[in-house]
Amino acid sequence: MPFDPIAEAQRQWDAHWGEGATPAVGAVTSIMRAQQVLLARLNDLLEPWDLTFPRYEALMLLLYSSRGALPLGKMGDRLQVHRASVTNVVDRLAEQGLVERVPQETDRRSVLARITGDGRRVAREATERLNAEQFGTGPLSDAERDEVFRLLRPLREAAGDFN
Repeated sequence: MPFDPIAEAQRQWDAHWGEGATPAVGAVTSIMRAQQVLLARLNDLLEPWDLTFPRYEALMLLLYSSRGALPLGKMGDRLQVHRASVTNVVDRLAEQGLVERVPQETDRRSVLARITGDGRRVAREATERLNAEQFGTGPLSDAERDEVFRLLRPLREAAGDFN
């Protein structure tokens, strides 16, 4: 486009609603667009392994867990997604042979997702690619990436992500 659509949205918002809300509209629409851009870049980078970013996150969570296995409920909590989303992600990873579902020893009603040897290999290979590509944030400097993290932290904290 020959113009910044978010800047134009801010201009329109200002004209119709007043200047008070304009910075909030610009910030929110910029964050939402950046999320779309990053997710598309990450999914493109992960395509050689037939992974999406949510599946990659789940795989890494299992890779970093002390036993390589976690209950699905705990995965949902740590990934901050609904249990149904975790079930879908684990199903896809299992179809790919990257994780397996196993009964929990202490509670047979509970199911664990456990990373496989292939899952460990794919997680490492995919991470090498993502690291090389700065997780799709290439246009930003390290200082700018740190600033984004710092600026968004209070929003996440206020949402209860951590205390």
